[in-house]
Amino acid sequence: MAELLSVPLKKPSDVDVVNPLRNLIQSRYSTADKPEDCSEAISEFSKLRTTANWKAFEKYESSLDVIYGYYDQIVALEAKIPAQELQVPFKWKDAFDKGNIFGTRMSLTVPSLAYEKVCVLFNVAALQSGVAATQSVENDEGLKLAAKLLQLASGIFYHLKNTVMLAIQQDPTPDLNPDTLGALSQLMLAQAQQVFVHKAIHDNMKDTIVAKLASQCEELYAECLKVFQRENLKTIWDREWIPMIAGKQAALGAVAEFYQSLVCKANKNVGEEIARLQRATELFKSAETRSGKSLFSELASRAERHLAEARKDNDFIYHERIPDIKAVDPIGKAQPAKVLQVAHPMSQNFSIDLFSELVPVVIHQALASYDLRKTEIVNTEITKLRESTQMLNGLLASLNLPAAIEVTGSGNEVPPSILEKAQAVSSLGGLTELERMFNELPDLLKRNQDILDETDRILNEEKSSDDALRQQFKEKWTRTPSDKLTEMFRSNSAKYREIIDNAVKADRAVRDKFEAQRGGMQLLSEGPAAIRTALPSGGAGNVLDSSAAQTLRSLMEEVETIKAEREAIESELKNPTTDMKDVFLGALAKDGAINEPAISFENLGKVYGNVQKQVAESIERQGSLVDRIRTAHGQFISERGSTVDGRENMMCSLASAHDSFRDLQNNLKEGTKFYNDLTQMLVTFQNKVSDFCFARKTEKEELLKDLTQESSRQAPPVAPSKPSYYDTITNYFTGSSTDGGQSAPATSPPQQPPQQVPSSLPYPVYAQGMPLPYGATAQAPYPSYVPPPMPQGYNPYGTMTYPTSYQFPQGPPPGGAYPGQQQAIQTPFPPAPGQPGYGQQPGGGYPGAYGGPGSYNTWH
Repeated sequence: MAELLSVPLKKPSDVDVVNPLRNLIQSRYSTADKPEDCSEAISEFSKLRTTANWKAFEKYESSLDVIYGYYDQIVALEAKIPAQELQVPFKWKDAFDKGNIFGTRMSLTVPSLAYEKVCVLFNVAALQSGVAATQSVENDEGLKLAAKLLQLASGIFYHLKNTVMLAIQQDPTPDLNPDTLGALSQLMLAQAQQVFVHKAIHDNMKDTIVAKLASQCEELYAECLKVFQRENLKTIWDREWIPMIAGKQAALGAVAEFYQSLVCKANKNVGEEIARLQRATELFKSAETRSGKSLFSELASRAERHLAEARKDNDFIYHERIPDIKAVDPIGKAQPAKVLQVAHPMSQNFSIDLFSELVPVVIHQALASYDLRKTEIVNTEITKLRESTQMLNGLLASLNLPAAIEVTGSGNEVPPSILEKAQAVSSLGGLTELERMFNELPDLLKRNQDILDETDRILNEEKSSDDALRQQFKEKWTRTPSDKLTEMFRSNSAKYREIIDNAVKADRAVRDKFEAQRGGMQLLSEGPAAIRTALPSGGAGNVLDSSAAQTLRSLMEEVETIKAEREAIESELKNPTTDMKDVFLGALAKDGAINEPAISFENLGKVYGNVQKQVAESIERQGSLVDRIRTAHGQFISERGSTVDGRENMMCSLASAHDSFRDLQNNLKEGTKFYNDLTQMLVTFQNKVSDFCFARKTEKEELLKDLTQESSRQAPPVAPSKPSYYDTITNYFTGSSTDGGQSAPATSPPQQPPQQVPSSLPYPVYAQGMPLPYGATAQAPYPSYVPPPMPQGYNPYGTMTYPTSYQFPQGPPPGGAYPGQQQAIQTPFPPAPGQPGYGQQPGGGYPGAYGGPGSYNTWH
């Protein structure tokens, strides 16, 4: 249909999607025990992009299914990976910009899969309009296909009108302006209605039906013309579009009048028939004048013949009065053309999701919320157990139990409990092992500080480059300032630095605790002989077989039983058996959302309810046990009838040193793990910043290229100088004297080359074994930072929240906003040993987790 207008296609640029996509999948989905290898799927996706984007320019019906398939894969991938996380600098040129003599066309680069999806969807609609325009009016199948494609195109443009700004979150090129998209949607709908008119004529439908269809089509084109002639839009379109739309409005109005005249003729209403035929012929002529083309030429000829015949019959037979066309009844309207919704999948052959093995984003959201709440519960319960155990150990050490009631054979023998403690310390490496672990911490700390410093340097260098170019080009430098885009990056960097500072304080507190107990731990590490030599001799009352001693021995057995039970409870808390991924996958609804009952935390109650009950019972039992120990020990001291001597004080110190050794060793293991895990997070953060800066570098170079070309076009041409031999040759042929003195030709001053600004930004090189790049982030139009989840379980090392904002930009959710950030509670660093409040947390409990998925809590 030559008279149908087709929308031009947006032209893409070749980009590398393989490496960024592979890095993103590996960092988000791969684990040590289950690496994700999607290399084949990624390669296929890249090939499909190339084929689909360039196949569209052939404008064949077969091209539609190819681009449909690529769009379906984008939608499927977007459900698995947040659209803003794929930091590929997608560049698309404006569809309506024809460029200039240098070939430059307006373009926009946005590093987001959401932008790629928008541009591909625009091309889908444009290709649909192009294929529809190639269909024949005489072919019934062609008419049906054209009507369907134009309605689909109208629906796509309408969908883009309402979603494009939320998807790219910056000023679009003119073709993606919501007003432009709205106008295109109206045009496609009007053309679909026009196809229905052709179909009705082709199928010889009743005259009244054709008239109603054409009348409605005329109204749609009238509305379309008003929109296309707006000041902010009329310069966008090809120059023949507005005249063509105006011509179609007149032509469809003429068709409506002509077919309504046939209805009048059938009803013997000759006067109205002539009035409508007169109006039809006028409109047919007006249509040709407006558009410069002959529209519905066959119907125009028929209208003229019918008018001549009707006038002749009326003059000789009927002599009816011809009414004013404005006074006749309006023609009815019928509109079968509808704005069809965007469907998924588009391709009828879409059966293979290239990334079907990846877990949907909504599952990650549910798991993140679940893990956050689970971590709070686990840390709270473990904190209660450890606080209670510490208090119990402290009480026993102060009372010299169980050493005071152990049978040693003589007053100078080392009690068996002290020997067991020495053996335990020695088997764990003793003081040497603790010193080795302490010596590792500075290197781990320095590594994390260096990574964060380098990340800040990259951000500062990108900002200084942007500021320098903004100062050079002034208002011509139109891209978003770095400060707005890196606000989230800098906020996260500050939080990471605060985490490191608090970890340094934790290191100092642990070192102080170590130094305070060094002597006792050294003696325990040297073994029984050294303890026996160092332990002062002392007398003991003959009360080891007294009723109080026997009661204390029984109570010590209860203490060991409680400790063993708590180890089992803590192990159960750290290693739940429920796999919530399977639970959430089973609850995944057809629309991609998770059913509410599945994401409720009732599942947590089922998993941890029994364990929480055991923790409460254990703490309650300890309360009565402590009271009985105090009472029995008081009776024991009374029966023994002796005061505490130096020997007993030293045994109390050794017992306390053993407890401190065990605590410090756990602290250092958790501290080492904390620094190593933080390294992974910081490298991921640095890679995201690097990818962001790389995308900004690409955007900067594109803008610099456009500005440089613009400066070249605006520069005045340099006047050519006159050759030195010109005067000699001229005088030779004209006979003029060479002595007249010729003045030197004036020349324009040479143009200064534009100032060159270094455009290369550093891209860090990571040591072997470091995680692969994860993807870039920032505030819109760049995505919000999403850190990888920290390891689950209890870790009493960190002191505050690390940055966390579990956002999955995949287009706005129902409600118009992206998922909110998880707010984590910051807990202050606890007091050092010996200070008031040591070992407690505001509101009670062990120094708590600083929030987010996983836990990094304070050393105690």
